[in-house]
Amino acid sequence: MAEPTYEELKARLAQLEKEVEGKKRSGELSFKVGDKGGVSVYGLGRFPVTLYYEQWKRLLAASEDLTKFLEENKSRLKLKAQG
Repeated sequence: MAEPTYEELKARLAQLEKEVEGKKRSGELSFKVGDKGGVSVYGLGRFPVTLYYEQWKRLLAASEDLTKFLEENKSRLKLKAQG
């Protein structure tokens, strides 16, 4: 197998950068287990949200209450402009 040329490497790098940028803007969520055992969610904002197992379970168990709270306080929340 021949070594790729400089131009081929540049083209591949540009392709990978485009793919990464596309994922950043897609709104797609991804998950990762960190070295300390926390679960991080990527794609919600600039930084990941990291919680431990028990914290995620508590948050998920409270999802109905959280949804209700958000709807009740929607007029006071800052919302991203749609469009």
